[in-house]
This record gives sequence, C-alpha cells and structure tokens, in this order.
Amino acid sequence: MNFMPSPQKAPFPPQVAFAFAILAVSTASIFIRYAQREAPSLVIAAFRLTIASVVLAPVAISRYRQELIALGWRQLRFAMLSGFFLAVHFATWISSLEFTSVASSVVLVSTVPLWVAILSPLTIQERVRRLVLIGMALALLGGVIVGVSDVCRWEVAGLACPPLAEFVHGQAFIGDLLALAGALAAAGYFLVGRSLRARMSLVSYIFIVYGVAAVVLICMVAVQGYPILGYTPKTYGWFLLLALVPQLIGHSTYNWALGYLSAAYVSIALLGEPIGSAILAYVLLGETPTTLKLFGAILILIGIFLASHSESKNETR
Repeated sequence: MNFMPSPQKAPFPPQVAFAFAILAVSTASIFIRYAQREAPSLVIAAFRLTIASVVLAPVAISRYRQELIALGWRQLRFAMLSGFFLAVHFATWISSLEFTSVASSVVLVSTVPLWVAILSPLTIQERVRRLVLIGMALALLGGVIVGVSDVCRWEVAGLACPPLAEFVHGQAFIGDLLALAGALAAAGYFLVGRSLRARMSLVSYIFIVYGVAAVVLICMVAVQGYPILGYTPKTYGWFLLLALVPQLIGHSTYNWALGYLSAAYVSIALLGEPIGSAILAYVLLGETPTTLKLFGAILILIGIFLASHSESKNETR
C-alpha cells in the first residue's frame, strides 16, 4: 500500500525548527513539577497525550481521512508500536522523578542518542556518520555534566561529587532503572518513527501515535487505580499546557524532522532540552545555573552543531 510521500527536501531547514522545538519541550519539566503537586505521574502523562489526541482529531479526520483509511496493516501496526514506545517513555521517565533525583534521571534519560546510534544500523539500516558520532559523544558528555551539576560542585581541589552508592540504593535505584527504561523506549519511538515518517504525513502519523499512547497510559492509570477526576482547575491547566506546548509543538516538530533527518541526529537534538529548561528555570523560578551546568550546556551546543553540520552536508549531496 502506497503512502503520501514526504518531499525529498524539507520546505525549510529542519535544524531551524529545532530551536523552537527545544524551547517548547523544555517547558515540560516545569509544567510537570507544578502538576505533580496534586496529580500522580501516570495521570499527568495520560492527560498530556489524551488532550493532544483530542486536539488533533478534527484535523486528522477531516483532512487526512483517506490516508488513514488507506493505511495497510503493517504500517498501522508499526505506528501503534511507536505509540506504545511513547507511552512507556512518558510513564517510566515521569515516574522516575518520584524515586530518584532529577540529576540521575536527566543523566540516564539523556542516553537516548547512544541507544539510537547502536540500534539504527541493526533496525532501520541507517548508518551513523562519523561527525554525528563525534557530536553525539560531546552532547552526551554535556548532558551528563548538566545532570550531575545539581549534586556535584567544582572546588579548588577539583570536582566534588557524592559517593556512587547514593545514586544506586533503595528507591533511588528503582528510579534510575525507570529513567533508563524511558531512554530505551524513546529510542524505539524515534527509530520506528524514522522508518514511517518518510511514507506518512505528519498529522496522520502523530494522530495514531499520540492516540495509541493515550490509550495505553489510560489503561495504566486504571490498573493503578488512580482517580481521573477531582483535581483543581489549576492542575487541569497544567495538563492542557503540557499537551499544547511540549507535546503538540515540541514533539510534533521532532516527528516532522524525522521525515528529513536521521534518527540519530533528531535524538541528539533532544539533549538541548536541559539547556532550555535551565533558561526557563532562571527566568521563571530564579534558579541561577552553576558554572558546571553552563560548561555542560556549551558541550551540548557544540555537539548539536557538529551533528547538524554533518546532516547539512549530507542533504546537499
């Protein structure tokens, strides 16, 4: 079954769109922090994807009905698999923040590009170019530095961090495993999306993916017995903002870019989120970034630039 093909070249540079996507996705941690004051993590994730799916429904049904009807079972199955991966990613990553430190969660979930690079040649036969690998290494190192900057500090004698045992014991270790599971699920989400986006329009793809993720998360909420109703209007407001800004603007832009750029590069762009979060935290919460965090941010930006340069050279060939 043929799909609506994506154009060979993007209408404008996808790298430019990443600046807006990163800023949009960076708001998620702030919205989640406010929502977690009253709502369980699974409920937050379920509302985020459900609202996004409901907003997309009128456009998808009215303008993309024929494409959705024409989908073959194989493509539909993989789109549903992508939605399952997205649901697992949000369920595990958001839940990890209840058990472990933000630092540990950020470090482990930032390993997404590593898993994408390892799995890309094996799953979608997409070779990762050398410059992308170099950029990935720098961005991953920067992500680790940004993550540990909340618990480590730079002293005259060098970097001072708490013992490793403090990161891997008791409930914290459960949170670390959840964050790592979230990274693996996100890798699967990007790899499946890369293989489908070249053959499906953006709206059709994200409508199925977000919808499946919403159903999976609602089932998780039901199994856990969490209440869906009864929260304050302010909390529902945070749910709405999560759906509109980081999900429909941020994640949808990443999914759009998967039609034109490698899964490895798009996953590297995710590492810009801690930078955006730090900027928003400074503006909205008055949290001044440390020197260590700024150094990590610089490494991430250099890594993204190198990977972007490699993708740009590849597009011109």
